[in-house]
Amino acid sequence: MAWAEMPVWHMSRDGEAWREARLKGLRVHGDGLVVLFEGVADRSGAEALKGTLVGAPRSALPATDEDEYYWTDLIGLEVVNTAGESLGQVDGLIETGANDVLSVAAEDGTKRLLPFVAAVVLAVEKDAGRIRVEWGRDW
Repeated sequence: MAWAEMPVWHMSRDGEAWREARLKGLRVHGDGLVVLFEGVADRSGAEALKGTLVGAPRSALPATDEDEYYWTDLIGLEVVNTAGESLGQVDGLIETGANDVLSVAAEDGTKRLLPFVAAVVLAVEKDAGRIRVEWGRDW
């Protein structure tokens, strides 16, 4: 995905609804980007955007390989172990450097962190709305 080729970006802050931002200019700076949006005229306007989440529409994203997933596709899926027990729903992911970690929230408030590795995640069944895992309910 080339951010420079997307004329409209999506932004959200603190759980607010996503809003569109029109790209006016962009340049690479080190490992990041310096971006100019329409309606942001000065430094104080840019500083007001600090901490804002930036997203791209699904249509701008490249297709994933068979065993690759966008995090947004995993959030909300039910996590079920090999005994058929529901461990809860994925409510987020954590990037650790070694591997991603599923954050799973159960209805009773229990939170579990499951490594997103082949030894734990047996199958991601997006169409069925679930992830099958090798993970005990009491772990």
